[in-house]
Amino acid sequence: MATGKSPTPASQELQQTNAAARPGLRKPVFVKIEQLKPGTNGHTLIVKVVSSNTVLQKGRSVSQHLRQTRIAECLVGDETGTILFTARNDQVDQVKPGTTIILRNAKIDMFKGSMRLAVDKWGRIEIADPEDFVVKEDNNLSLVEYELVNVAEE
Repeated sequence: MATGKSPTPASQELQQTNAAARPGLRKPVFVKIEQLKPGTNGHTLIVKVVSSNTVLQKGRSVSQHLRQTRIAECLVGDETGTILFTARNDQVDQVKPGTTIILRNAKIDMFKGSMRLAVDKWGRIEIADPEDFVVKEDNNLSLVEYELVNVAEE
């Protein structure tokens, strides 16, 4: 019996087959603010933070056991429009006014009939190099109110 394990030709072939069967990382498809629709997800955007407003801060930061909850509503935008972005906890520190950020795997949440952009645990926020576009502030998608309509089947 051998004490050290060396890969057999069959196991090496299986590993190569599994590696070839796995899909590689796809190139991100960047979308613009005006393309966002209610109930969609998986968006990757490059946006500038226009403003940030902390709306909830609870919990004690002195206690190690109690986690502090922070929520901020940030107006973010690109050259096609703006939308409110809901930043939670550590995300609040990354979204400072004037900063250009990349939102990966962002989703659209509905809040009181209006769209809100959010990044959950499956997404990511990255600080990006400053972009040279001018934010179109007169097209705020969060000001558009949507109504859920039930369609009766005949």
